[in-house]
Amino acid sequence: MSCVFKKMASPVGQLTLVARGAKLAAILWEHERQNRVRLGPLQEAAEHPLLLETERQLREYFAGTRERFELELDFVGTEFQRQVWQALLTIPFGETRSYSQIARQIGNPTAVRAVGAANGRNPISIVAPCHRVIGASGSLTGFAGGLEAKQFLLALEGEETLQLAF
Repeated sequence: MSCVFKKMASPVGQLTLVARGAKLAAILWEHERQNRVRLGPLQEAAEHPLLLETERQLREYFAGTRERFELELDFVGTEFQRQVWQALLTIPFGETRSYSQIARQIGNPTAVRAVGAANGRNPISIVAPCHRVIGASGSLTGFAGGLEAKQFLLALEGEETLQLAF
C-alpha cells in the first residue's frame, strides 16, 4: 500500500506526517536522515482525514492541552523493533525511561544497544515518544530530530532537569 503525506509547521521545525491507509505510518523531521524510515514513494495528500487529525492532535500537544495521542498507528519493522516501539507507547507524559529500562520491559535486559538502535529508527516520533528515552546517567542522547528538539519536547512535558550529552 502506498503512503500519503502532509507537511506541518511546528515548534520543532517542519514535520512530515505520513499515512498508510487509515493509519499513521511516520512523522518525519525537517532534516531527516536518509533511509532512517523506509516508506517507499510518497504522494502529497494535504486533506487526508487521518493526517488532518494527526496535525490537530500535534497542535494540541504543542499547545500543552494534550498528553496522549489517539491515533491508529502502523509500525513497520522487525519484531524486536515493534516491541521497542510498543514499549515507548507505555511511557507516561512527563516521565522518562532509560534504554536499559526499556530492554528489561521487553524481556531482553542485555539488549540495551539494540533498544537504542530501534529507538533511533522509530518511524512515529513524538506520538511514540522516543524523546522520553534517555541515557542511564540522565543525559540526553541521540535523537532523530536533534538534541535541541528532544530537550524542547521534554521541557514541554515538564522535564527540565536533563543535561545534553554531546
